[in-house]
Amino acid sequence: QVHVAESGGGLVQDGGSLRLSCAASGLTSSSYAVSWFRQAPGKEREFVAALRRMGWRTFYADSVKDRFTISRDSATKMVYLQMNDLTPKDTAVYYCAAAQQSPILSAIRRDDMYHYWGQGTQVTVSS
Repeated sequence: QVHVAESGGGLVQDGGSLRLSCAASGLTSSSYAVSWFRQAPGKEREFVAALRRMGWRTFYADSVKDRFTISRDSATKMVYLQMNDLTPKDTAVYYCAAAQQSPILSAIRRDDMYHYWGQGTQVTVSS
């Protein structure tokens, strides 16, 4: 059974940093994927970043590339999203999602490819 839970959200000022954590247990496949999505008020959920078990490749949305980093701690198996240089546009509920079998590369940014989701954590960036 796969279980996903996020933590680490909060309130931060414009230009600040936050690190989100995702505990994704039960991922037994050698080709799983763990991703972050976010949803701002009145907007659709959007892809943020992904980590693919095969080759430990990472993928980012253009809007966060060079500011956000997705990583995994091999000892704890936690997946992190380090967010730097935050702006009010980054304000959203952030969700961690997992798939036992990673989506193909062309679909890795699609939220319907992930079967397991956390409850979300609020990130608010004040101006």
